[in-house]
Amino acid sequence: MEIIAIILLIPFVGLAVLHLYWALGGTFGMSAALPEIDGAPVFRPGAAATIAVAFVLTGFALIAFVLGFGASYAPALTPYAAFLGFAVGGVLVLRAVGEFKYVGFFKRVKGSKFAAYDSWLFSPFCLLAGGAFLALAAGRI
Repeated sequence: MEIIAIILLIPFVGLAVLHLYWALGGTFGMSAALPEIDGAPVFRPGAAATIAVAFVLTGFALIAFVLGFGASYAPALTPYAAFLGFAVGGVLVLRAVGEFKYVGFFKRVKGSKFAAYDSWLFSPFCLLAGGAFLALAAGRI
């Protein structure tokens, strides 16, 4: 279980750092990070929203840590670990499935850089990470 937790922890911390970089004005990777229609982003999140996403991703990393190493390092969160793990796993699996228009395996808007990355990287990552969270949570019951 510890290895699965570490495998989850590393990318979620990395994604949180990337979002902080974007919130501070960085542009690397931004062209593939947002869904587009006719070359224009569907939405433009501000710095506050991007920082909020970074905090959520950090929370996901913390939950993975607690699920893997729980009782000895974060005893206050341990009683809630399984519930939080199931919640995060469910959210990530739903993200992989998508909202059927711009995001996920079943999106209809295709042909953009984001759509390509979403099909081959973002959605598969969310599906695998969601399954890993569900497995870790099930191991806590």
